[in-house]
Amino acid sequence: MKAYYMTDSGKVRSHNEDSVTILKNASDEYLLVVADGMGGHRKGEVASSIVVSHLGKRFNETPSMGSKLDAINWLNDNVSEINNLILTYGEENEDSKGLGTTIVVALYTKNYLIFGNIGDSSGFVMKKGKIHKVTKDHTLVNLLVDAGNLTQDEALTHPKKNVLMRALGAAEKVDLDIFEVIDMEEIDSVLLCSDGLTNMLTIDQIEKVLDDEELEEDEKIERLIRKCNARGGTDNISVAYLTRIGD
Repeated sequence: MKAYYMTDSGKVRSHNEDSVTILKNASDEYLLVVADGMGGHRKGEVASSIVVSHLGKRFNETPSMGSKLDAINWLNDNVSEINNLILTYGEENEDSKGLGTTIVVALYTKNYLIFGNIGDSSGFVMKKGKIHKVTKDHTLVNLLVDAGNLTQDEALTHPKKNVLMRALGAAEKVDLDIFEVIDMEEIDSVLLCSDGLTNMLTIDQIEKVLDDEELEEDEKIERLIRKCNARGGTDNISVAYLTRIGD
């Protein structure tokens, strides 16, 4: 396995409120996390860093994730703890109104591949040169699409496309959506990203870069971020990438 992650503030934002990491434990299991923070006075970066630091600490303390059910329970328990930590921080700091963050996470083991998400950061898999989105965004426009009030094309340019219906720190109880990839032996790579990538590049454009055999894995991620910035870089951009190349 090869792993690479990168974050960039983009061309418009004065600071970076995203956090990202990839970790491997003693059982050669991988944790990938991307969090896109929000809130005034740079508190978005506090919220997203709580996600990455807390999950990273717990993962490093866990020699093995155990069964798939164990892993799902581990994710749910830790995300609930993170939500409480963010809420507590907001209560204790007067300038932290609206503190919150998205999360997208993947756990890759020899027996299963599962994703979890809250918000609009995304999880994908690459299979036979094609990219497939695994997670589903918790946005207003997605609700409107599901209700038949918007088409997918209309959702792409809707003025409220970034309005979140679910985020860490937004309520006392949060639900992490869990997705299992059934045919994981056919998966070539896993990619997580903040919406700073998906708002600037189409799925086809992302796929084309990841399929470029002349690029090393780190070069692919760097090129994706350069392309976002060349198109305006209107948001922070974060990517976590795990590939089976070399296995």
